[in-house]
Amino acid sequence: MYVFVTKKLASAIGIKPDPVSTDINPLFSWTANWTNTFDGRKEDMVVLINNATRFAVLIYGVRRNQFKDIVKKMTMAIRNTMLAMNIDPEVVDEYMSRAAEPEFYSNNNPKLTAALNSAALHSAFTAGRIINDSEGIIKYDDTMGQIVSRDPVNYSKNFADGFVPAEEMIKALAELTGKPIYKYRAFEIAVSLDLDIYTAMRRLIVPADITFFRLHELLQRVFGWRNCHLHDFNVLDEKGQNSVARIVAGEGDLEYDEEASLEYDRRLSDYFPKYNHIIYTYDMGDNWEHSIELVRVMEDYGEDSPYLLEAFGQTPPEDVGGVHGFVEFREIMLDPKHPDHANTKEWVRYWSPELSEWEVRPKILHL
Repeated sequence: MYVFVTKKLASAIGIKPDPVSTDINPLFSWTANWTNTFDGRKEDMVVLINNATRFAVLIYGVRRNQFKDIVKKMTMAIRNTMLAMNIDPEVVDEYMSRAAEPEFYSNNNPKLTAALNSAALHSAFTAGRIINDSEGIIKYDDTMGQIVSRDPVNYSKNFADGFVPAEEMIKALAELTGKPIYKYRAFEIAVSLDLDIYTAMRRLIVPADITFFRLHELLQRVFGWRNCHLHDFNVLDEKGQNSVARIVAGEGDLEYDEEASLEYDRRLSDYFPKYNHIIYTYDMGDNWEHSIELVRVMEDYGEDSPYLLEAFGQTPPEDVGGVHGFVEFREIMLDPKHPDHANTKEWVRYWSPELSEWEVRPKILHL
């Protein structure tokens, strides 16, 4: 594996890289830099992009005194980022075996430098959002690059030239190995929100090893919430009555419940299929209780996920006042002659009583 490093990263590692003198396969070469994060945080990042696909790998939480094992961190980050995308471990192993151990060279390619700088800026925004959403729990993470790589690049001058790095890397791995890309354990789950007058439901396929932190982000998206309030998960016993485990967002929540677990540390497979019912509560004031039920287990799922299978039932706007408030709100919205209709419509803006065609369409949901 060839790693082209900037002067800043080379200095941090303590090496003097030479210019590369041989032709190389760009799929096995990466360009890397050490960069700042955001908000003046002490944790910095190492960002790598694949020279063939511009697939990004982000190592968040690296400090200068931790660069003695950066070679190991880089190889593990590439592996872990691919695995976080649910790529078959056999495919990842074959790529890593062919790539071999990293060899460092100086970076003298202006085009790749520009692409790396763009990826670093995107990585800083991505890391900032994730760290803030996790209430600062995450101190080190080497898989955030999968999120950066899901967004299109190279479209500024001609939109037709744009491409998605994650998709390009998947194509390259399929061509390299000749193997199916996906093979992992997945759950089909049904998530319902009882709104008294009807039930809003979303049926999803998710990786069995999805963290509760990612599950929270997924549920926010498919139910149209804006992540403005507190939330937690409660795993119910076999009878679906008593809580056997509580999963919370931040360390501050543990001050009120020492037996709870942090959502970044727990995965859905820790509880499913032993249990099959979880309550996700969002907004402790309005108290939106989403019932998550296990539908089936797929041991060797061969497609990308999370995937929305089915959606029906519009969800309430934020801060509407719970189920009772939503019922009253909906009646006002459906009655143009109601004296509060105009003000309510102005308050809610783009809310519609029905889901749009896009919202109900089955699709991949990249977080």
